Amino acid sequence: MDGPEQARRLSGVYDDVLGGGRAGAEPRPLVAASWERSLAAAVDPDLDLPPMILEQEMVEELRENHPLRAVLPVLRQTLTSIADEASHIMIITDARGMILWREGAADVKRTADRIALSEGAVWSEDQIGTNGMGTALAVGGPVQIHSAEHLVRRIHEWTCAAAPVHDPDTGKLLGAVDVSGPLRTVHPAMVALVTAAAQLAEGQLKVRMAAADEMLRARNMRHLMALGDAPGALLTPTGRVLAVQPLEWLPDRLVVPDGADRIDLGDGREGLVERLDEGYLLRMPGTPVRRARQTLRLKLLGSGQPIAVVGGREIALTLRRAEVLALLLLQPTGLTAEQLMLQLYGDEGNPTTVRAEMHRLRNLLGDGVLDTKPYRIVADVTGDVTEVQTALRNGDLPAALDLYAGPLLARSDAPALRAERDELDATLRRAVLDLHDPDLLWRYAQTPTAAEDLEIFEALAVGLPAEDPRRAAVGARLARLLD
Repeated sequence: MDGPEQARRLSGVYDDVLGGGRAGAEPRPLVAASWERSLAAAVDPDLDLPPMILEQEMVEELRENHPLRAVLPVLRQTLTSIADEASHIMIITDARGMILWREGAADVKRTADRIALSEGAVWSEDQIGTNGMGTALAVGGPVQIHSAEHLVRRIHEWTCAAAPVHDPDTGKLLGAVDVSGPLRTVHPAMVALVTAAAQLAEGQLKVRMAAADEMLRARNMRHLMALGDAPGALLTPTGRVLAVQPLEWLPDRLVVPDGADRIDLGDGREGLVERLDEGYLLRMPGTPVRRARQTLRLKLLGSGQPIAVVGGREIALTLRRAEVLALLLLQPTGLTAEQLMLQLYGDEGNPTTVRAEMHRLRNLLGDGVLDTKPYRIVADVTGDVTEVQTALRNGDLPAALDLYAGPLLARSDAPALRAERDELDATLRRAVLDLHDPDLLWRYAQTPTAAEDLEIFEALAVGLPAEDPRRAAVGARLARLLD
């Protein structure tokens, strides 16, 4: 059955059922259940616009902090070009059905504005009745709603397919991905497309979760190690178990009520929980706690002063000391004085100079940070450069850009660090260009590394929409670079 014929049939069903007469055919069970929920929420079939439309400023604030912001690139790559070609628009909502992002063909967006199918409008079932995104959120699965299957008559000229996106950590609804278009553009493959896009988004969120888990473990394992041989576990902020020391049994997730210091382990035992900077430490009552290892945080990216943070104490580093710590961070198994000499100075160095510098650096940083034979970092160490590398390995480009403040020790001429710097910058640049995402290109363009990069600004000129206010700045920069 083609689109117009199907629309006529559905219109007849709609008039019979909602007009109170005896229907010759029944709506699909999915649609009938949705109509029932919508009418119970007092949605008027003759409603003109959604009753809840937020101001743009509030939408911007909600978008900034929403988890689906991180997967916009994969959703754009999957859906936007197809939506453009098929005269559709791609829509992403939050868990209550508020439209956070809308992209696609300009003429379709203008048509959509007439029914408030636009950013800031809430399209939940209890606000505007049966529709793709609202019904997908209500049932927790993919749906396609066509023509007169919408409860509100004003939307009968539209068709839409939507699928929900869930948080891979908690399983909670984050929002929905929707493709909508005028009635003539109906296509049975759209529901499969949005389902695949939602699954890809959940996959990307799972990758980001794994990267966050890795960082949380690296930063907080010292607390678990401080228990010695006593049983315990490291938990995420949502109670998921990340690391365990011998316990007879422990579920994958524990419920940690706000402010609780004791929790039920699910088998009659009770555990003690301590709030950490990230997540929780679980231990058994009566467990002695040893002194935790020292912590070291290295800030080595960008043109500013290199910084070491030792146990919360911030220490400004000279370039040479920052170079030594950068090499030891990148070589966690350690380096001899001769190896450090070669990586710092090449063949013209002197191991005696390295040993003297290491002695001064150990005194500066204090006990529990550096060891000898070989020279290595023994504190629990994190660094901005290794976190960017981890994010890139995990395919998490937004996180890499969040962490990237500029080149690794830009003033360093140490051979090994020049090679690390060039490799990191080239990898990040290639990843940004290959993704063809205007927002990520723009973020990269604001870094010191990309400020004079003609190819980056040419890609922005091609990728930014015609109405995007950033085009003026891009055009001005291009004119200067081409001058």
